[in-house]
Amino acid sequence: MSYSIWFQSHGRKHRTIVDKLVGNGYSKEQIINYFDFDNMVVSEPTFCVLYADQKKCHDMEGLNCFLCACPLFRFDDSGIDSEHGLPAFSRCEVRSKFGRQAEFGGKIHQDCSACVVPHSRRYAAKHYDENWFSIMSDCDLANRLKGPVTA
Repeated sequence: MSYSIWFQSHGRKHRTIVDKLVGNGYSKEQIINYFDFDNMVVSEPTFCVLYADQKKCHDMEGLNCFLCACPLFRFDDSGIDSEHGLPAFSRCEVRSKFGRQAEFGGKIHQDCSACVVPHSRRYAAKHYDENWFSIMSDCDLANRLKGPVTA
C-alpha cells in the first residue's frame, strides 16, 4: 500500500471516529483520551491492523493513537532526495535522534519505531485539531503546493 493510500484511508477513519465523538458531546480532552490504545483495541478494533493482535506500534506506557502518524513525517510516493544513493520515499522533517533512515526492499524509508513523541496525550493536545488532515497537512510532499488535504 502506498503512503498516499494509507494517509487518505486513515484520515477518513479518524474523521469518522471524531465525528461520532463530537456528536456525542465529547470535549477535546475526552476525544484525546478515547484514542488511548487500551480503549481503541476494544472500541475501534478496525482502526489499526495491529489492534487485532493487541500489538502496539511503539512499546510505551500510555500510548495514545490520536495522531497515529507524526506531523513531522514527510513522504512522497514518487520519491524524494536521498543521501543514501537509493530512492527515498519518506523522511523526518526534524531528523529526530529517535528515528533513522533504513532500507526496506531496495528503497529508503523513515523508520520511526524508536520515536514515541507524537503518541502521548500531551503531544496530541498541543497539536489538536478535529480534522486530522489539518494536523498532517505538511506530510504529503506531493500535495503541499495544492493546499491541505481534506476528508
